[in-house]
Amino acid sequence: MNRKTKVLSFLLVLFMGLTQAQETPKNTKSEERNPDKFKQMYDLMATPNMYRTASGAPGPEYYQQQADYKIDVELDDKNQKLYGSETITYTNNAKESLDYLWVQLDQNEKARNSNSPLVENKKTDPAISAQAFSRKYLEEDFDGGFRIEYVKDAQGKPMNYTINQTMMRIELPKLLKHKEKITFSIKWWYNINNYTIDGGRSGYEHFEKDGNNLYVLAQFYPRMAVYSDVEGWQNMQFWGSGEFALTFGNYEVNITVPADHIMEATGSLMNRSEVFTAEQLKRYAAAEKSFDKPVVVVTQAEAEAAEKGFSDKKKTWKFKAENVRDFGISTSRKFIYDAMAVKTGSTTSMAISLYPKEGNPLWGEYSTRIVAHTLKSYSYYTFDYPYPKAVSINARDQGMEYPMICWNYGRPDENGKYSDQTKYGMLGVICHEVGHNFFPMIINSDERQWTWMDEGLNSFMEYLAEKTFDPNFPTRRGPAKNIIPYMSGDQSGLEPIMTNSESIRQFGNNAYGKPATALNILRETIMGHDLFDYAFKTYANRWKFKHPTPEDFFRTMEDASAVDLDWFWRGWFYTTDYTDIGIKEVKKYYVSNDPSKEVSEFLKTRRRRDSRNGAMVYMIAEGSEDFKSELNKPFKIQDFQALDDYVNKQFTAEEKAKLNEPKYFYQVTFDKPGGLVMPIIVEITFEDGTIENHYFPAQIWRMNDKEVIRTFATKKAIAKIVVDPKQETADIDTANNSWPKTVEKSKFD
Repeated sequence: MNRKTKVLSFLLVLFMGLTQAQETPKNTKSEERNPDKFKQMYDLMATPNMYRTASGAPGPEYYQQQADYKIDVELDDKNQKLYGSETITYTNNAKESLDYLWVQLDQNEKARNSNSPLVENKKTDPAISAQAFSRKYLEEDFDGGFRIEYVKDAQGKPMNYTINQTMMRIELPKLLKHKEKITFSIKWWYNINNYTIDGGRSGYEHFEKDGNNLYVLAQFYPRMAVYSDVEGWQNMQFWGSGEFALTFGNYEVNITVPADHIMEATGSLMNRSEVFTAEQLKRYAAAEKSFDKPVVVVTQAEAEAAEKGFSDKKKTWKFKAENVRDFGISTSRKFIYDAMAVKTGSTTSMAISLYPKEGNPLWGEYSTRIVAHTLKSYSYYTFDYPYPKAVSINARDQGMEYPMICWNYGRPDENGKYSDQTKYGMLGVICHEVGHNFFPMIINSDERQWTWMDEGLNSFMEYLAEKTFDPNFPTRRGPAKNIIPYMSGDQSGLEPIMTNSESIRQFGNNAYGKPATALNILRETIMGHDLFDYAFKTYANRWKFKHPTPEDFFRTMEDASAVDLDWFWRGWFYTTDYTDIGIKEVKKYYVSNDPSKEVSEFLKTRRRRDSRNGAMVYMIAEGSEDFKSELNKPFKIQDFQALDDYVNKQFTAEEKAKLNEPKYFYQVTFDKPGGLVMPIIVEITFEDGTIENHYFPAQIWRMNDKEVIRTFATKKAIAKIVVDPKQETADIDTANNSWPKTVEKSKFD
């Protein structure tokens, strides 16, 4: 053994011991619920199989169904009705045979016989406007829901079907076997809701001043439910909160509207020359070559002229989309239209915005630019955006997404003035909804079950995009400190992230904010950018155009990084525990070469025998637990070896010059009143003002979930010790984070 590696025998004398009193936070019973925070998640995650592997990748037997649509719809703008017919070709790629199909009828959530209003609490308003009172108690409810006129097979023969609220079961005349296809058709119509009055994710907005409507149409056609290896048919009812589980397919959609309307929809427009004027075609061609700024294709003057026309003629817009999970439409005679090209890796797409004059000047200045930026940012962290376009529609009080198209709120006042709050609110919602093209439109998670898999991951990606768009962007979700008010709340009113969408009470905090924060902490504090970004990109590429589950995400993040994260997923996603790490006690020691004086002064000796060199080590600590037993053991001065003597004998002058020579020893006890295990991040400020940082991985808690001890050997005296100085861990109470205690008690306690 090299001389330098021998254990030094010397005396550490207690100089002072300072203790910080701790208060036990309410609702901390995590030790009872989950005593081992580091156990692997075999008890929580589905068993790997040939469909989904233990690595988090699709297995060799992975499959997914396909549903191809040919749809014709016509808008009755005067009566706000939509008429449609569709032909669906469904391919069964599962090994097992199917004896019936399930089709989603989401418009039925707005039907008069819908169960959705019956499961909501309904209180009496102490004060209410006359208009609201009339709508709530006097007027008939909106008469929504699909009117199914027929369901027919490929030969035109009626098929048996049963409607159960928002789901329709179609009986098959014979089993649909592996790799077989079936083609059938449905005809329907429904009343379009004014979503500003009746609510909803789609519908129309009415403009009183000019009498026009702006339509954002979604869930407008009967859509195939998902059949998968995870749970067979995903036929959970649509109650209004849990969004959608959908099957990929190809679409051909013809949309007939008044001739003076301007429209955008999912897919590529196949007959642009039939619906645009010659001048608009030239402008669009210029937009396809403009990568630095938007080109106005339909001007405000043209939109204002169309507002007054109310044409009785019709036009049919024809769209075609490949490998998409859904379809959305927006149409109005009020639309201004601008566009620009955006390059993401090897692909080029169009960033497009449609907005009424009420959106200017805000939308003309910013919308398409933030669309383009979002595509670039998300592509950098996942994969090149594969679709031909991304469209942002300005719709009052909306924030909703569909493949290649989304509707977004945010308008200036009547004088065209707007605040920073309005501007950044609009930029944020556009970034978020455009980002949904990646999660879940391409990385196609089950929104009906797990809202966080699209909203949480997307909110995290939105945070990254916002900060690169504007470093001073007032982002709401992502930074750890922003989630503290939620996580420090009464736990009886909270639920874990891994909760079904319909059972979440604080939707924004639980499904958006907390998972976004968790991912940001993983990236910034636990894994680091390189490991996190590689693993996250691996997940995105493994599951693009497929149906991932939470386990697939959890496993891939570990598989691609070699970072054990079971403790993190368990705490952040499966419990409502919070972070609270503090400094319980600090003891300061110093080195002495005069043992007899110190022993006589303290009369309390703890000694241990070092088996490697036989020397006695004496640590004098006032208040030692073994004080009485040590008093009965005689102290022999010859057993003590002074540090100076040892160093002078063992090292040459040259070697001594290289030795670290700490003069102060601070034994710090960290405790954890909160339930979450997290890294301990320590900032030490010395008396001369210099700063030193230390990082201890979360695994430091593996042997003791209540408190851990670290000793800091320093050359300079310490003036201050702070835990989590940059607020990286969402610590809910900073009153116990400092020594000496200087921070006021957290307002969230």
